[in-house]
Amino acid sequence: MCYSAEVWADYHKYVRAYGADIDIDAFVELYLRRAGDPKIKIPKGMDQRFLHPETRGAIEIRALIQSYNATFVQNSEQELFKQAKRLADAERVLAGSKSTKKAANDQRIAGNKVKQLKRWITDGIRTMPVPERDDRIFPDWYAPVLIVEDGRPIVRPMRYHCRPAGMDPGIDRTKRGQVSGTYNARRDNLTRFWRHQFGHTHGLMVARVFYENVDDGAGGSQELQFIPSTAENLLIACLVSHWTDPAGLLPDLWSYAAVTDDPEPEVAAAGHDRTIVNLKPENVDAWLTPEGRSVEELLALMDDKQHPYYEHRKAA
Repeated sequence: MCYSAEVWADYHKYVRAYGADIDIDAFVELYLRRAGDPKIKIPKGMDQRFLHPETRGAIEIRALIQSYNATFVQNSEQELFKQAKRLADAERVLAGSKSTKKAANDQRIAGNKVKQLKRWITDGIRTMPVPERDDRIFPDWYAPVLIVEDGRPIVRPMRYHCRPAGMDPGIDRTKRGQVSGTYNARRDNLTRFWRHQFGHTHGLMVARVFYENVDDGAGGSQELQFIPSTAENLLIACLVSHWTDPAGLLPDLWSYAAVTDDPEPEVAAAGHDRTIVNLKPENVDAWLTPEGRSVEELLALMDDKQHPYYEHRKAA
């Protein structure tokens, strides 16, 4: 699986590389939705593209970003004050003669939250890019995706966690409320579960690095970072869906899943059983225009994928 990646969060890279148009209305709509729903996650690298707007839509987005960041920082500062007090109270108890299990637990939790909140506040304020943090996405985060629509390449923001058209929104979560696995599309399931997307609605996500959780050999897990040894971009084959609510009560959702295949040998040796499908540059156009192509032809594009050596290391 590909549970996280450092992607091209700046849509303009797709514009330069593929001559794509930008669906600015879709970007405006997404930022408007985030203003009312803080659960919507957008990488800071995508925000930074709008720091110097040149169009009316981009100007509107910049204002929405500034308002969102101001509120986010203010709320984080208020929570930081609460957690700092909780940490100080816990440390005072632990320094006395009657330390308690609750105080030790409060110290651990509050200490971690203080570190996290300080990092969030710094990120909310800064304008200088830090690509390894700003461009990273996880399931349910939004990122620019390249598609071909009416014969034209277009960049549109989509959620990295596909909800196939026609399915109930409940498919987004497992019975325990966790994110379901539909942010990845297994190659061996493309003609079954994904049959309405495979061969019909394809996309491309460009990334530099991907991350996986693997067994650490001690009963736990560790996060590994995988990056091509030659540092070339990963051209990740994706399936795309435009979900609409039959009742008209929920907003439309553009979402996508990364296609995964059997692991490259070095990825398997590191402890993971899947690897994203990394298309060759010369096969991107064919992948993005699947209509009329046979299943065999599309599978052949994946057989003809790039095979860089994926170096790995423990993620910071």
